[in-house]
Amino acid sequence: MTSLKHLFAWTFLTLIFAAFTGPAQAKNDLVIGITQYPSTFHPNIDSMLAKSYVNGLARRPLTTMDARWETVCVLCEELPTLENGGATLEKTPDGKDGIAVTYKIVEEAVWGDGTPITVDDVIFTWEVGKHPKSGVASTEGYRRILSIDRIDDKTFTLHVDRRTFDYNNLSTLNLLPAHIDRAKFAEPEAYKTQTAFDTDPMNPGLYMGPYIMTQAKTGSHMVFERNPKWWGKTPAFDKITVRVIENTTTLEANLLSGGIDMISGELGLNVDQALAFEKRHGRKYNILFKPGLIYEHIDLMLDNPVLQDSRVRQALMYAIDRNAISERLFGGKQPVAHTGVNPLDWVFDETVPKYAFDPAQADRLLNEAGWTKRSDGMRANAAGEPLRFQLMTTAGNRTRELVEQVLQSQWKDAGIAIDIRNEPARVFFGETVTKRKFPAMAMFAWISAPESVPRTTLHSEEIPSEANNWSGQNYTGFKNAEMDVLLEEIELELDRDKRKAMWAKLQNIYATELPALPLYFRANSFILPKWLKGVEPTGHQFPTTLWVENWTVAE
Repeated sequence: MTSLKHLFAWTFLTLIFAAFTGPAQAKNDLVIGITQYPSTFHPNIDSMLAKSYVNGLARRPLTTMDARWETVCVLCEELPTLENGGATLEKTPDGKDGIAVTYKIVEEAVWGDGTPITVDDVIFTWEVGKHPKSGVASTEGYRRILSIDRIDDKTFTLHVDRRTFDYNNLSTLNLLPAHIDRAKFAEPEAYKTQTAFDTDPMNPGLYMGPYIMTQAKTGSHMVFERNPKWWGKTPAFDKITVRVIENTTTLEANLLSGGIDMISGELGLNVDQALAFEKRHGRKYNILFKPGLIYEHIDLMLDNPVLQDSRVRQALMYAIDRNAISERLFGGKQPVAHTGVNPLDWVFDETVPKYAFDPAQADRLLNEAGWTKRSDGMRANAAGEPLRFQLMTTAGNRTRELVEQVLQSQWKDAGIAIDIRNEPARVFFGETVTKRKFPAMAMFAWISAPESVPRTTLHSEEIPSEANNWSGQNYTGFKNAEMDVLLEEIELELDRDKRKAMWAKLQNIYATELPALPLYFRANSFILPKWLKGVEPTGHQFPTTLWVENWTVAE
């Protein structure tokens, strides 16, 4: 008979062994920690990484870009190309060069309520997307589609009004369920607030991925359970809970206490926190650092009369030491950005204008612009108005808040006063940025795909307003005729060498005009339990959750 003393000893050793070798039995649930709650679950309204991340668990795009930075089919059977005959050149009705691209939806693909995914959903999505009052983040891609031919319920041909280098990429045409949301679109102006994605987000018919959302509490968490109608590879977990913890210090504490199993790389600890975490707890977790196309910057409100002066914008750049920020805060793992194009991208131009830390140059430009220093060291114009700006970002993000304080101090040295006012991410992105309510500066990140033409953020037609129901992502209000032409022509140039030269012009205009202040390129830090395998960072805008069915639990 085993003594109680020996039983306790055996139990203790078993627990210790389990702690170092992984779960003692099959793990059926996964709890993920992220720092932001989506402002909406609608895939085409607003642009927010938190939404893309959670939708990756429950939705699938027609095409996407994988971890090898290649465009691949997800909801389609085969990627159409000019070479395989899936795409053919044609003339548009007005005689211009167009293209016809034919896709076949996966035969087994159905919505979470069992309704087949058909061409009806494609056509409905197009109708919503091209409507100027629908409130989608950008209508441009939809407007380019002249017509859609229904070949059969699963096959369709897009007739597009131009031939672009990425003609077969449909990653931004996120399908909407016509059988659910068409009635909600009866009044297009009201659709943004009436869509079932926000009024009935637990409706399984909104989803077609490995999971469906079964619970959502604003600002707190979302629960996803296996989709019984999913036709693809069976995912490892019965349930995935995504917990939102906006304060990154609290996020780390929840991981250590067991409140969450992993921290998302897309929306989790910043590099400085992850490096410190690795030193303390690296033996217990797998920690991955993935550099990528995540551009941390400050959007400038160009409606602000003071910021309309390019000398002030350039002085703001010369007055900050971004190299010191990169080295001292991030150990050099987050390099200084000169434009929104990352050196990892083949279209990056090395000759782009660069702004080294140069207080004397900042002083000269501000004096020229009429902002001279007072006796207290701060600047004012001839009317006595102080040079003062409000800087905003997402509340609870410790690294961003630290960067804000550094910028505030460095700009103060140049005589520029900065008032910091931060907001929860769902408010900051859902209202303040989207509706251009920030008075001067909004700090956040854009995440893009390789060679992603930034039309929606830089073209003058993409400025959100009440008139277009806040469609578009040119939050700065930037208007530049030469930039508009480049944005339109780069897509049409099929010759890579000529396209690279056009990209160089684009980057030079951006760096000279400075509609935004480039800060640095972020690296994602994935904090994963030892027993979780198959999470493959992409380094671009499409999140790891799009391949959640490949995540496994180590034996």
